[in-house]
Amino acid sequence: MEQQRVVYAPQGDVCSKMMLIDVQGDVITNVQIIGGCHGNAQGISALLVGMNVNEAINRMEGIDCHGRGTSCPDQLAQALKKCI
Repeated sequence: MEQQRVVYAPQGDVCSKMMLIDVQGDVITNVQIIGGCHGNAQGISALLVGMNVNEAINRMEGIDCHGRGTSCPDQLAQALKKCI
């Protein structure tokens, strides 16, 4: 299985500045979030490793942060869509 890396610049008014996601097959193997809340980024990253890409998208897509229409988790879902 080939390892794929997604480099994604979040869109909209979110705190994170860059997302680096490694996927092998349909499983997330590494997530790095640059910028934003360090603790939340570490927590989300740890939870996503080993998860199926589609499951992660289903869980995070549409999460809104303070009425902004998006959030860091929603932007991670958008980044993961590039893997499918």
